[in-house]
Amino acid sequence: MLRRLLVVLVACVSVLGGLARGAALAADQGGSTSRVSIAAYQAAVNRAVAFLRTKGQAPDGSFSGANGPGPTAIVATALLRQRIGVDDPLVAKALKYLEGMRHPDGGIYQTGALYANYETCLAVMCFAEANKDGRYAGLLKGAEAFVKGAQWGAGQEADRADFNYGGAGYGKHKRPDLSNTQFFIEALRAAGAGPDDEAIQRALVFVSRCQNLESEHNTTGFAAKNPDGGFYYTPASGGVSMAEKTPEGGLRSYGSMTYAGLKSMIFAGVGPDDPRVKAAVEWAKKNYSIEANPGMGTAGLYYYGHTFAKALDAMKIDLVEDAHGVKHDWRNELAAELLKRQRPDGSWINENPRWLEGESNLVTGYALLTLAYCRPAANR
Repeated sequence: MLRRLLVVLVACVSVLGGLARGAALAADQGGSTSRVSIAAYQAAVNRAVAFLRTKGQAPDGSFSGANGPGPTAIVATALLRQRIGVDDPLVAKALKYLEGMRHPDGGIYQTGALYANYETCLAVMCFAEANKDGRYAGLLKGAEAFVKGAQWGAGQEADRADFNYGGAGYGKHKRPDLSNTQFFIEALRAAGAGPDDEAIQRALVFVSRCQNLESEHNTTGFAAKNPDGGFYYTPASGGVSMAEKTPEGGLRSYGSMTYAGLKSMIFAGVGPDDPRVKAAVEWAKKNYSIEANPGMGTAGLYYYGHTFAKALDAMKIDLVEDAHGVKHDWRNELAAELLKRQRPDGSWINENPRWLEGESNLVTGYALLTLAYCRPAANR
């Protein structure tokens, strides 16, 4: 009798766990049924803010300024998203530092940097978050024009068949890639551009070519070697994936780029019934993880986490059903994973330093941004 009662109780808990985002119990990969409380969530945020305030910020207002203004823009955006006011000295000093990076061409970047487009996109997202009273309207207008001018295919007769078309990139040759292009689309959206904006629609051409899905939107030839619906880094320069190639020589899909591609398509107005979105969602289901960047392990783990959260939030997905049919309350699971990884001083860091994730300021910024999408329901 007791055994039968326990079976019934377990079944009831399972049903409740799949009803909604606010379900009291939600299954995760480890079988945990705990929830992150508002108190635990806010305590973690407070510790992180205290770290940034006392240890992270330099006298000039920057965070890890030796790496350019990008980390400062990410941290300041995260602080704003965590409801630290624009006039709080921690944020105000960061914004003043970023303003000092503004150039006559409208860009916001470190002089002589090869990452002007990328740095400006991050700054646009930051200043858009701080622009509730319109104080940065002029700055944003100039920065938007700058990044649009740097897009492949902008302001000139460009060959749409060129695999660079529509993309955004950096470096000496400004080769476009999906990572930069997702920030480009997000920056334009933050500045007020809608899905029908010409630059966003050009970017969608490039994004579609980064997907391992053959269609009228993608005839690159790469997808046929690995038609799994995920995304890779770039079809330009002969095609590049940061993950290893498939045995067939295909460009392997991986987590951070798949969520970057999915988010970009949603922001560009591609609907949930479009085959491109469906294929990306299926890949995400088959490769669900909050503990690793699928296909890359620990490399880019915190970049992955915040891209994962942004994409699922943009899709308005509250529960993700994995390949085994288990439904995951991703917000709660991701928050729990981040709280588990927070260091005693309030910061986060990745033991795998690839892509600057050995920088505690940057990774703490990523973590706070991610947590902004995982706030407990009663505190949203």
